[in-house]
Amino acid sequence: MVCNRIMEHTADAPRRLLRTIAAQRTSDGAGVSLWRSLGQSQFARLDPFLMLDEFGSDKPGEYIKGFPPHPHRGFQTVTYMLAGHMLHEDHLGNRGHLRAGDVQWMNAGRGIIHSEMPQQESGLMRGFQMWINLPARDKMSPAGYQDIPAASLPVVEDAAGLRAVVVAGDWDHAGAKAVGPVAGLATQPLFVDLALPADGRLALPLPALHNAFVYVYEGALSLPGGTIAARHGGVLGAGARLEAAAGPAGARCLLLAARPIGEPVVQYGPFVMNTREEIEQAVHDYQNGRLAVG
Repeated sequence: MVCNRIMEHTADAPRRLLRTIAAQRTSDGAGVSLWRSLGQSQFARLDPFLMLDEFGSDKPGEYIKGFPPHPHRGFQTVTYMLAGHMLHEDHLGNRGHLRAGDVQWMNAGRGIIHSEMPQQESGLMRGFQMWINLPARDKMSPAGYQDIPAASLPVVEDAAGLRAVVVAGDWDHAGAKAVGPVAGLATQPLFVDLALPADGRLALPLPALHNAFVYVYEGALSLPGGTIAARHGGVLGAGARLEAAAGPAGARCLLLAARPIGEPVVQYGPFVMNTREEIEQAVHDYQNGRLAVG
């Protein structure tokens, strides 16, 4: 079981690997093939992270039908593209293109009905989508977006071959610092796409009160307490820093950390609230065309 909060707090210790989660092959939308780590069940969450999907295929049949219009309420979605081209549209008239390296950080808030559709008929489509919870006070906030082109994301590289794309939070490694463009959120998230060369090493400070998770999508990464293989996620324990080493094939991974919310989570499909009554209200609002009215 993945705990919703890492209770221990050791101010000056490296974070240990508590457990790994093998991503499960599944599909979503209109049959998009993907690998799901966080979010396989209500027990596979790490406050405030609700879900993490990796999608990637060069077979059009595994992605071409995309994600037709569907609703959300009560949380945020983060889409990070590695390859391909997706078009986002919603019922309010917003449109946005996501291409390789781009990020969309969407606040569903009180409600949105949107679609995410491939704009290609062949080639590789690859990326990630994460769901991150909102505290109760923000669940009924207006929907909004941060569409961030790849050129606006800080990229940090060092002489040893390490490369970090910083989407959110502060990066401070070996004298190189960067701040991601996503800011001002209650959970103070850190979101970094990391590439380490063969046998490369990393020592990075992390906020001691944040929960942290690493998802390896290529290669392998070793931490105190164990090794995370490709298409596995790792839940990290308490501590003030991350110490990790890549295997002989190197490693590519997402590093995620955020301040836990510590509130009840009640989820029904695309709605994430604090009580069953709020979920029933979300369903009622959607069925009556009032999801984003209010």
